[in-house]
Amino acid sequence: MANKRDEGEEGMFLDGIIEAMPVFAKELVAGGVAGGIAKTVVAPLDRVKILYQTRRSEFQSAGLLGSVKKIAKTEGVMGFYRGNGASVARIVPYAALHYMAYEQYRRWIILTFPNVWTGPILDLVAGSFSGGTAVLFTYPLDLIRTKLAYQVVSSSKLNIEGVVNNEQVYRGILDCFSKTYKEGGIRGLYRGVAPTIYGIFPYAGLKFYFYEEMKRCVPEENKNSIMVKLLGGSLAGLLGQTLTYPLDVVRRQMQVQNLAVSDSAEMKGTMETLTMIAQKQGWKQLFSGLSINYIRVVPSVAIGFTVYDILKSCLRVPSREAAVRVAHAG
Repeated sequence: MANKRDEGEEGMFLDGIIEAMPVFAKELVAGGVAGGIAKTVVAPLDRVKILYQTRRSEFQSAGLLGSVKKIAKTEGVMGFYRGNGASVARIVPYAALHYMAYEQYRRWIILTFPNVWTGPILDLVAGSFSGGTAVLFTYPLDLIRTKLAYQVVSSSKLNIEGVVNNEQVYRGILDCFSKTYKEGGIRGLYRGVAPTIYGIFPYAGLKFYFYEEMKRCVPEENKNSIMVKLLGGSLAGLLGQTLTYPLDVVRRQMQVQNLAVSDSAEMKGTMETLTMIAQKQGWKQLFSGLSINYIRVVPSVAIGFTVYDILKSCLRVPSREAAVRVAHAG
């Protein structure tokens, strides 16, 4: 009896907390948790993709399986998660802001332009602006994560000879942040942000657009199906990423330029870097790692959208129509 009473009191306490939370806070929590789970699931593929995009001679010639074996041989299992701490530290606030800003922009657009901004274009515009907002607030963490993932450090326990260069410029998130700031100040922490912004606007917009459109095509009785959400999220991420992938390659190469041993001219601007990669490395380099990205985008975006929708239900976030009515009444 006492245990049941305690469980009931705990349930009432949690109910009270949930009811007291404003809608935007619930959306922040749901988005952050969804982003953290999705990113951790695909962390190994993220590491391989970054090395594919930025280390042509060492990893591209080895192929996907060869790259996986090389990382396992030189760094061990934990090598697949190098930079994942910085990645999760970035993705949690990024995803929280991304999802919450999407909902807020969507409500604001409906309230401000009730007779104009309706239909699919609404999700495209709200998704685009939410992506840009999240990037501006969290970009330095993405830069740090990329620099840490770029390093290839052999485990002292493995004693492998004749493999990739043994290098460790940065010893952790704070060390990388400190050295990057000393090298270039605020501008150094935002190196490569331009192609990120250019890429995130269409990608985030298309991602939300495709996901919401696919949900609209599903019969009402199947809308809450986890499989439907996973499938919709997979296709949304796949289509959105394909159209914007070259800018992701440009961003990665700009981020790690000072770490790469190269005689190439400095990459100063997005279009200049895009042209330079196409001329010196070949246009195929602009799609380097895309096959790996397909493999990681499917579970990443699918899990992200699915967990977000499930958590919104658990946190009792009102439907979008109800939230708009409340905002309009306020």
